[in-house]
Amino acid sequence: MTEIRLRKRHRLRLKEIRALADSLDESLGTHTVGENDTVDMADASEFQVIFVGGKIIAMVLDGTPFLTVRGLLKYSASKRYVTVDMGAVKFVANGADVMGPGIVDADQAIVSGDLVWVRDVRNRRPLAVGRALLSYDEMLKKEKGKAVSTIHYVGDKLWALDEVQQPEELAD
Repeated sequence: MTEIRLRKRHRLRLKEIRALADSLDESLGTHTVGENDTVDMADASEFQVIFVGGKIIAMVLDGTPFLTVRGLLKYSASKRYVTVDMGAVKFVANGADVMGPGIVDADQAIVSGDLVWVRDVRNRRPLAVGRALLSYDEMLKKEKGKAVSTIHYVGDKLWALDEVQQPEELAD
């Protein structure tokens, strides 16, 4: 697993923080960053990452901000979810794409191309972030094949990068 290299880390202005929070809150149905939070952004190879209080809580993919798995754990989202059965959990948690037959529920507003987060049916805890390959109706009817392409998951290099960040903060 190659590590992610961050470049050009910089602090966001209040206007940028408001725009980021509005975008995240509207798309995910949550309340995330406030005006008193310290928010930084840095470039990675495939996307940009957003730090709040020194922890990576979001990423920007193709100009669209979306919470990481850690961000979803911190801020409870109520939109853009795809729920999988417990049989799919070990595969999704290891970075596999979400297959149609494993989906038991999803947000009805999902359309093909949306960024979505994947959760398990029992605990409703986030497992991964991905891009929907199908709309809500198509997802629930899909009997074989991929429904969500995984971008970020528990244990990947972005998750590991945030674990590396933790000890530095404890020293503060």
